[in-house]
Amino acid sequence: MSLRLHLPNFQQCSSPLSSSLSLPPCFHVPCSQIRWPHATWSSSIACRLPQQQQSVAVIEKNETSTSVLSERKVIRFGLPSKGRMAADTLDLLKDCQLLVKQVNPRQYVAEIPQLSNLEVWFQRPKDIVRKLLSGDLDLGIVGFDTFSEYGLGNEDLIIVHDALGYGDCRLSLAIPNHGIFESINSLRELSQMPQWTASKPLRIATGFTHLGPKFMRDNGFVNVTFSTADGALEAAPAMGIADAILDLVSSGTTLKENNLKEIEGGVLLESQAVLVARRKSLVEQKDVRCRTKEILERFEAHLRAVDQFTVTAHMRGSSAEEVAGRVCSQPSLSGLEGPTISPVFCKHNGKVTPDYYAIVICVPKKALYKSVQQLREIGGSGVLVSPLTYIFEEVTPRWKELLLKLGL
Repeated sequence: MSLRLHLPNFQQCSSPLSSSLSLPPCFHVPCSQIRWPHATWSSSIACRLPQQQQSVAVIEKNETSTSVLSERKVIRFGLPSKGRMAADTLDLLKDCQLLVKQVNPRQYVAEIPQLSNLEVWFQRPKDIVRKLLSGDLDLGIVGFDTFSEYGLGNEDLIIVHDALGYGDCRLSLAIPNHGIFESINSLRELSQMPQWTASKPLRIATGFTHLGPKFMRDNGFVNVTFSTADGALEAAPAMGIADAILDLVSSGTTLKENNLKEIEGGVLLESQAVLVARRKSLVEQKDVRCRTKEILERFEAHLRAVDQFTVTAHMRGSSAEEVAGRVCSQPSLSGLEGPTISPVFCKHNGKVTPDYYAIVICVPKKALYKSVQQLREIGGSGVLVSPLTYIFEEVTPRWKELLLKLGL
């Protein structure tokens, strides 16, 4: 790849990179902004153009060069690199028979042998979203809060699965439970406090600098300012550096221990882990769609089964239809699409007859005991209960929805 630099008059000085690049002795080009075929430089050449001339420095590449992104054929899947979200993500993949293999735990790149032509990249959640936007990743798993904060509503990001079943939390506004806030219990009451003026606005500490201001504007707050902070936000009001905080809350225990409270109307969003993708990758690359479909079907099959039991019981009856009628009369025994009824053959006096019928149904875990009671009431016996691992549908509903969103 050839580079042509157009520079005005520049100051003369010595650059440590000028000899290797065969460039003029002095200029200022941030090399972190240049994509090279085999590497990205993180340093910049340490010389300066005069202030009035810096804006006209231009780098051109010839038309025959090709960017790294356009040459990339392998699919990239971004996963959280640290913390509870990372551990729960690996557990979900393992439960779906997708085992992430790392040669070295300190490496940021891994593979899933069951998914060909796919690389796993371990990244911070916010970087996963940013790299989906830049095209450096095709798929990723992050919290919905992170997706909303750093995705900035960009239409090139699309949620493939919106409920992976872990990472549950809420983004909520919290204020002290004493002092001037003691009687304040709603967002409306907070907005009507006379203390907030242009010279003394409501001060909110948060790491959500996109969602926070938007939420307060949408709720009529005018005199409000935000300070950026990450971690230990609960201490900010006690230290006097903020009046309120906007942060993720799970159980709320930490807030109570720091004399803070949530208020009515103060929840911005409910969050959990979501599977997201780059729309352009899905539309333009068939291989990305195929891998996404497989991942989605595995997730759907497992997540649908995880809250279900298989219940098998024996019941006397005159026919399969008569037994099915008794089973379907009970609201907790309908199963996914109805009970499976099959004859159980017994031998009496040398003759084989179907004295019993076997009933197989799927029952939600929370309704298990009630379902067993209803089976007994209609003549069921020998009830067996087994956990379910997967429930595969003919067509995964979320895949159909995704194709509609993509216009495919």
